[in-house]
Amino acid sequence: MVSNEFAIAIMAAGKGTRLKSKRPKVLHEISGRALLLHVIAAAETVVPADHIYCIIGHESERVKAAVASTGVQFVLQPEQRGTGHAMQMLKADFELSGKPIPQHLLVLSGDVPLIRPETIAAVRDTHLREHAAMTILTAVPADPTGYGRVLRANPNTPEVTAIVEQKALRPDQLNAPEINSGIYCFETRALFAKLDALDTNNAHGEFYLTDVAAMLVAEGKRVVAIKADSVDEVLGANTIAEMMHLDAAMRLATAKRLMAAGVTIFRPETCVIDAQVTVGSDTTIEPYVQLLGNTRIGSDSRIRSYSVIQDSALGDNVLVRNGCILDNAEVANNAILGPYAHLRPESRIGDGAHVGNFVETKKATIGKGSKANHLNYLGDTVIGAGVNIGAGAITCNYDGVNKHLTTIGDGAFIGSDSTLVAPVTIGAGSYIAAGSSITEDVPEGALALGRSRQTTKPGWVAARKAAAEAKKD
Repeated sequence: MVSNEFAIAIMAAGKGTRLKSKRPKVLHEISGRALLLHVIAAAETVVPADHIYCIIGHESERVKAAVASTGVQFVLQPEQRGTGHAMQMLKADFELSGKPIPQHLLVLSGDVPLIRPETIAAVRDTHLREHAAMTILTAVPADPTGYGRVLRANPNTPEVTAIVEQKALRPDQLNAPEINSGIYCFETRALFAKLDALDTNNAHGEFYLTDVAAMLVAEGKRVVAIKADSVDEVLGANTIAEMMHLDAAMRLATAKRLMAAGVTIFRPETCVIDAQVTVGSDTTIEPYVQLLGNTRIGSDSRIRSYSVIQDSALGDNVLVRNGCILDNAEVANNAILGPYAHLRPESRIGDGAHVGNFVETKKATIGKGSKANHLNYLGDTVIGAGVNIGAGAITCNYDGVNKHLTTIGDGAFIGSDSTLVAPVTIGAGSYIAAGSSITEDVPEGALALGRSRQTTKPGWVAARKAAAEAKKD
């Protein structure tokens, strides 16, 4: 297939008034990313990104900014006057730009995020095999009421005679099972030749792309249909409730995909796993876990309940105990986290390191085999291998204006309740006595104490009580 033979147009101009939201409809998210990004990702498996044309209108600059990184092209539909009008804008864009017109044009909806790459490819292949001027993707829901119907010339043939809206169905057509998905493939010049003939003589006063089907049939050109495997993959969302139905369907599909690849997910219906998450075989996900964004987890790991992991990379044989929060963190093989550890952005936990209960890290590198097991804050710090951070020890990285670095060498021992006031360097193999406030660099192998000398006064309590009693008398 030559590079300019196929292009894909994605309709993404609508407002979505029934969502009751200020956000453009196609930017609402399911399974961790915008509806439109799901559709673009599916489309990119069939054609290159620069052969995808997003037709945008409502909040166009906001939509463009959200998906510009994909490399797709944009066509503006400043007034949203129907699906046929969207194609008129695309035709005008080709004419004004002088870009070569693709031989075939596949049309997708930006609010139909469950569409599978395999289905898009099947529409394309059917269109080519049948030498059709128009190919329609259909579906058969349990109840087709309210949907436009696709009427075939014969139930056993692919030929279509018309697409009829629900209100226009004759009594003998009310039980027609196939609905129009709004996903089509056209011979592009055949489509463009009919766009100027569309009119707005309908209940909504819009230009309907569906009218092209009858025009092509009347001209003797082939219009055919292909059924989707599942009605869910052609469903859009007009309300938040419908959006959440799609979200649940996609998340369940993601969980099934991971389980088929050898991941154990207990109670998958309780887990929130985004579509882009990858997990290695023999890893176990316990109930009520959230794996978000571009999170990647290796093999033989275990993520315990109530942990939330976002945009993070975990190696093999990692144990994440209950209630940990990870955001844009990297965790090497064999590490142990939690319970209730908080790894903030740019935390890098080394091979076999331990980050324990109620430990918070931020922009911290913790070396191989090092341990911070209790009640620590480690921010803007580089910690070497084999370091022990005692309970309650913290790095004081912020002076009220700037952040500063703490460096701790290999094998150092940081006593409990120590405060390391950055910028400061603790040398390899050195010891920091418990309760110290360290404000100066500590050389390798040294012992540093930074606390007041203890004073003990024997009998002081009894003397104080006696003095109090004497006052009463």
